Amino acid sequence: MILRPVRDTAADAEAVQELADAAFADASPAGAAGAAPGPGPGPGPTPLRLARTRHLARTDPGGCWLAESAGEPVGAVLSIRREGLWAPSLYAVRPSAQGKGVGRMLLERAAAHSRGCLRGMVCAADSPAAARRYRLAGFTLHPAMRLTGRVDRDGLLDPGDIPVHRGNATHLHLLDSVDRRLRGSAHGPDHELMLGHFEELLIADALAGSGYCYRDGGAVRLLAATSKRIAARLLREALARVPDGVEARVEHLTAEQEWALDVGLEVGLTPRAGGFVGVRGMRPPAPYLPSGAFL
Repeated sequence: MILRPVRDTAADAEAVQELADAAFADASPAGAAGAAPGPGPGPGPTPLRLARTRHLARTDPGGCWLAESAGEPVGAVLSIRREGLWAPSLYAVRPSAQGKGVGRMLLERAAAHSRGCLRGMVCAADSPAAARRYRLAGFTLHPAMRLTGRVDRDGLLDPGDIPVHRGNATHLHLLDSVDRRLRGSAHGPDHELMLGHFEELLIADALAGSGYCYRDGGAVRLLAATSKRIAARLLREALARVPDGVEARVEHLTAEQEWALDVGLEVGLTPRAGGFVGVRGMRPPAPYLPSGAFL
């Protein structure tokens, strides 16, 4: 068994994605090895999933590791360090290699990338093995929900007193400012990747405060705002833009995000239990809906 850094290559990106698909497809209690497999619908490589791996291999080489046995990849971990916050982005072990210490070695190696970080975050699927690993790593685990369903547009009535418009790269300073206020660290270069792959960035910037939301098809990928009122306005706008006939999906709602639950119920979405959000050295940011891949 050897551990080596994930390289910024197409071959390594495809290997990491294949491992994630294998781990999360397994229905056993340990099958979902850790953090959610990444952005995008369903299994299989997507441009964003492959780009995420190569992006993190460049920005965080000390936090991205591949485990190989007899020359074959059996486990992978991707993690991010941004301004004093460390976040596992993906953690997966091939089902045939689970229970052999591979996951422990990978997470320990990635955790070395967090030295000096006072805060940590992780989004993870339901998995006893992942819960144990992250709890032993010092994370406080908060049960989370997801909202899914077709949007009832009759429930989207909103006074619209806070203007929302499309954002772009000129808003990076606003995005980083909101990030720092809510989670103590900016996403930095991750925003450039998200801007290039998610369908739409929505911005609210008014006297009452600021916020932003990434939307991609029916999914709300990341939402952060300086007040619940602005957050709810952004979420309603994002759901209003979900195309007809497409299922909406809003994930990683902890108890601190009741404002999002209320909006989801107003528009007919169904809440279900959905993994957990782990934090270390901080409370769950609010109002905030994290990205499973970029936190």
